[in-house]
Amino acid sequence: MKTRAAVLTRIGAPAPYAESRPLEVTEVDLAPPGPGEVLVRVVAAGLCHSDLSIINGDRPRRTPIVLGHEAAGVVEALGEGVTDLVPGDHVILVFVPSCGHCAPCSEGRPVLCEPAGAANVAGTLLGGGRRLSWQGQPMDHFVGVSAFAQHAVLSRRGVQKIDRELPLEIAALFGCAVMTGVGAVVNTSQVRPGQSVAVVGLGGVGLSAVMGALAAGAGRVVAVDLADDKLAFARRLGATDVVNAGADNAVEQLRELTGGGVDHALEMVGSARALEFAYRVTRRGGTTVTVGLPASSQNLSTPVWHLVAEERTLKGSYLGSCVPRRDIGRFVALYRQGKLPVDQLLTGRLSLDQINLGFDRLARGAAIRQVIMMEG
Repeated sequence: MKTRAAVLTRIGAPAPYAESRPLEVTEVDLAPPGPGEVLVRVVAAGLCHSDLSIINGDRPRRTPIVLGHEAAGVVEALGEGVTDLVPGDHVILVFVPSCGHCAPCSEGRPVLCEPAGAANVAGTLLGGGRRLSWQGQPMDHFVGVSAFAQHAVLSRRGVQKIDRELPLEIAALFGCAVMTGVGAVVNTSQVRPGQSVAVVGLGGVGLSAVMGALAAGAGRVVAVDLADDKLAFARRLGATDVVNAGADNAVEQLRELTGGGVDHALEMVGSARALEFAYRVTRRGGTTVTVGLPASSQNLSTPVWHLVAEERTLKGSYLGSCVPRRDIGRFVALYRQGKLPVDQLLTGRLSLDQINLGFDRLARGAAIRQVIMMEG
């Protein structure tokens, strides 16, 4: 079949993208789902910094490619062997389609699935196939999803069924921003009631972490960013304190606010400088978690003795250390209870033809989470 998609044709095009147009909206060819795969009509797909980092060259991939990894849609067709879904089911797309059998999956850590990681790097689906092609040439799948298209073929293990009452433009945000941000708080950091939390970087993932910390019962939640409007947004979500990271004494200010530092500091920017800030505002015995994906050239330098003499913990968190089959349902339940106001993150709805404009807004920090509505 043919489907409309936004194809990234070149990496490192100059901004504004609305003029240079690195993403070309065109028709691509999509083969039917193979064994263990599903065809999904994509309804909504979020714009994320992980996509932007491919476009701007921070984390290059082979082109041409259809990006997009945070999305929700409707099942249209099933490959051989898929018996637990039916056409018409609403699903959230998951960009780590765990195999269920490798060592990490067996240990309850499906986001570290080894076959899925290898497939995502290779640009294939979990089973090793490619279903996308353009101008007669096969294309890579972006982390097994390639959601900036009206249709996508995915591994069955890369979709999570949801009920039909959840609006799909809201459901899409659970596929990355919410799982990553809330999961980093409750799974990776394991924040306990009454503890203090600093969230460094207030994009969609960072603000999800603010909501997650509040839902987990944190006694103090400090939001940190360079943009005053995002700090104000975090205040409206319930952050108890805000600190502008651009202030000369930002580290000292935060440490004074929290009596020597926070129990948990989460870095959401994808920057070694931001991670260093998060580490410096973590108290003795505390935990620093890094979530953002920086350019591969960035490194962190820190005194090793801190880790021992102050019993520090420095951890990475990928997709919030989530078990999607477990956590998506839990997080949706918290949304319905009013404890995770995910709908407030949605600051723009765009058509597929406006995708370059959307990435301009994201690059400028002028949006929290924008969603491409594939049907306009």
